[in-house]
Amino acid sequence: MSYETDKPKKSNRGFASMNKDEQRQIASMGGKAAHARGTAHEFTSAEAAEAGRKGGQSRGRSRAARISNETETMAQAPAPMQQTPAGLN
Repeated sequence: MSYETDKPKKSNRGFASMNKDEQRQIASMGGKAAHARGTAHEFTSAEAAEAGRKGGQSRGRSRAARISNETETMAQAPAPMQQTPAGLN
C-alpha cells in the first residue's frame, strides 16, 4: 500500500474525537464553574440589544447588496420577446 491511499488515523485526543454529548457535558461543566467563580460574562439587556443591532446591520447590508446585484443583472438582460397568438397580427 502506498502512503497516499492510506487513510489518516483518527486522533484519540481533544474535543474532535468526542461525540457531541461528551462535548456538551464538558462545556456545561466549564460554564457552571465560571459562574460559580464569578468570572463568567453575563450580558446586560443593553449589551444584548447592541449585539442584535450589529447583527441586523450586517445582515441588512449583505441582503441589500444581493438585491442590488440581482436588480442590475435583470436590468442588463434583454427584454423577453412577446409572442402574439397566431392569427392576431
